[in-house]
Amino acid sequence: MAAAAVGAALVHRLDDPGVLCPLRALTGVPCPVCGGTTVFIEFGGGRPAQAALANPVVLVGAVAVAVAPLGLGRRWWALQPKTRAWMLGTALVGSELWQLARFGVLRV
Repeated sequence: MAAAAVGAALVHRLDDPGVLCPLRALTGVPCPVCGGTTVFIEFGGGRPAQAALANPVVLVGAVAVAVAPLGLGRRWWALQPKTRAWMLGTALVGSELWQLARFGVLRV
């Protein structure tokens, strides 16, 4: 995952592809995972603070996926399905609000 982030940062430095999110490209409204590519580009470029500002939920999710094989994933699957769904739903709503504020759609 780290190698992919560094590679994406290098490719992005050479050629900026612009907006990758189809929803944002068509409507101007970001989706809950908008900024996911930016997270990896910024993190791979050695800028973790900017990665966290782009989309903290994607960053936390990527770290969780990376450490899950170390045994920490068992704690997630031990939760009740309803609890997991509630946690994911809350994270997505929070992420969407973050993106709406970040792109100026929602004034805070």
